[in-house]
Order: sequence, then structure tokens, then C-alpha cells
Amino acid sequence: MNKIILENANKAISNGEHEIFLSYLSENTQWNFVGDKILSGREQVSRYLNDTYRKPPKFDVEDLVSEGNYVTAVGRIRIIDESDQWIEYDYCDIWRFEDGKMAELKAFVIKR
Repeated sequence: MNKIILENANKAISNGEHEIFLSYLSENTQWNFVGDKILSGREQVSRYLNDTYRKPPKFDVEDLVSEGNYVTAVGRIRIIDESDQWIEYDYCDIWRFEDGKMAELKAFVIKR
């Protein structure tokens, strides 16, 4: 079930539907971009999405593994930067779910 929730959330963000994506998050969601920044709460995540995903990102999920309350996604993501250039990253996202919501993200993101 959690794997399907993440797939649906990623589909929403890929379509530029930020509000739908946010509905999959717990109110007090925590996002830790390891070595970079920590976002606390849905409001901070919303600001991050609006700033970072000015155009919908392009995902290439290589592996999606679900175990208990966790889903791990490994793949590549392409994001438009400030100069309108597509930048590609490798990522590993570890999501913790709580009551059917995405409650915590630990993300390892490396520019290619």
C-alpha cells in the first residue's frame, strides 16, 4: 500500500500537481536532504516544491522497495535550474510512512 501511495505522489509531482502531492504528506512531515537541508512541515515542503520544481521534474525510478513502514526509491531525477538548464541527479529516497501518509524523507542526492 505504501509503495502505491509513493507512486501516486510521484505521479502528481511529475504532472506539476503540487497540492495533490502535498495531500500525501503528514502535516508535520520531515525531509532531510543529507548534507544539505532539513525541511519541517508541509508548509516548508510546499515552498521548496514551488522554488525547486518550477517545471515538473523528470523521474527515472530504477528500484522501489517496500518493507514495513518504509519505501526506498532509487533512481535519477532531472530538474530545471535557475538558468533553465536540465540538471540530472542520482538519488536514493528513504520514506517512512505513518497512518497512510508520507511522514519522513531521508534523501541522498548527488549531481551527475
